[in-house]
Amino acid sequence: MTHPDAARLARTLGGPDLAWLVDRVISRLERDLALDGEIVLSAPSPAQRRAVGRLLGRPAGSGSTLTVSLPAVADVLRRAGIAPDLRTAVEALRGPVSPRSQVRIHEDRARAAIIASASACRHADCDWFRGWLADLNADGTLTRLIRAGRSDAVGLTARVLDRLPADNLPLPVLAQQVCGDTKALSEPPLASLVLSGVRRWSELDTAPVRDVWASVGVVLDDLASQVLVLNVPAAGTPLGRWLTDAATAGIPFRVTLHQLTVAPVTVELLDVFVCENPAVLRVAAAELGATAAPLVCTEGVPSVAVHRLIASIVAGGATVHWRGDFDWVGVRTTADAVSRYGAVPWRMSVPDYLEGLAGAGVRLQGRPVETPWDPALGRTMSERGFAVMEEHLIPLLLDDLGSGEARRSPLS
Repeated sequence: MTHPDAARLARTLGGPDLAWLVDRVISRLERDLALDGEIVLSAPSPAQRRAVGRLLGRPAGSGSTLTVSLPAVADVLRRAGIAPDLRTAVEALRGPVSPRSQVRIHEDRARAAIIASASACRHADCDWFRGWLADLNADGTLTRLIRAGRSDAVGLTARVLDRLPADNLPLPVLAQQVCGDTKALSEPPLASLVLSGVRRWSELDTAPVRDVWASVGVVLDDLASQVLVLNVPAAGTPLGRWLTDAATAGIPFRVTLHQLTVAPVTVELLDVFVCENPAVLRVAAAELGATAAPLVCTEGVPSVAVHRLIASIVAGGATVHWRGDFDWVGVRTTADAVSRYGAVPWRMSVPDYLEGLAGAGVRLQGRPVETPWDPALGRTMSERGFAVMEEHLIPLLLDDLGSGEARRSPLS
């Protein structure tokens, strides 16, 4: 007999009261130990004792432990024509068992292959990529993927990252282009893997998923990606007329990426101001109305819609005056705007920070960021250890929006 009798084996050895015995046999096989000698169960239940008695055809004794001879079990199975040996029986019940030493060798090789494959990514020399890949190895993610049969997932993730940053690319389109499946980046394991890589890249550790994708030019939903504006007249399409009408009335107006895509606008202004918190725009609308300088609100990390509109504004020749909260995210987005659009930092200097800090502050979170337009700002923020939200500078910002004072100096 070379093949086990599956039905009889399940009845003989597959019951819940003998599961402990099967577990012990598997443990021995994993440790590459011989299936000889005895195994002992402490504090067995009456049902477990009866199950062993039925298996061996004799009373299982009494006491605080239950001792079972593995050769005796193998002999019962062989003589009954159920299985040729104990290993064959257990593997028929639970699946193939490999010694842990062999499993470790296989997994070590598989991890090395995954890392080598991922290292072909064009970002492989970046600190964030190396740190991300090292974390996947250290926290057991690579091992779990190997055991789940998804060794390909990290390589696919690297291919997705190769395509980033993108230019207003819908997530399903990115998924189709790289993975051949529009849903691949919305389902595990790729959804979490790619998102973790982009978070590490963008340093948006706790930001909403929409903001994380937007930071690399990927759009989750072109209707959900929006930008809030005040007094930004435009031309060229119905959207341009709506923006102009809203500006004439001094009414805040919300624009979607979909609108900016299907109805591109032309914006011709001298100066446009950018804030992070909608409270600033709300107060400007209430107190200054149509006399306020053109204002765009990012509402946190700039969305793809924000970037699309700002690009149109810059293309029209305007100078963009940009600010964010005095935290590391706000400083990072300001630095990005300076690099991307030639923006002028607005009220983003050490004196402005200290003035806001006198009113209120919360503990700074995250990794420090350099402030190349005012190197002392980053150092001062690190030394003080507090963030300052825009709300604490509203009087200053309203003065600027009403008088144009912020246009005079990038650090004023």
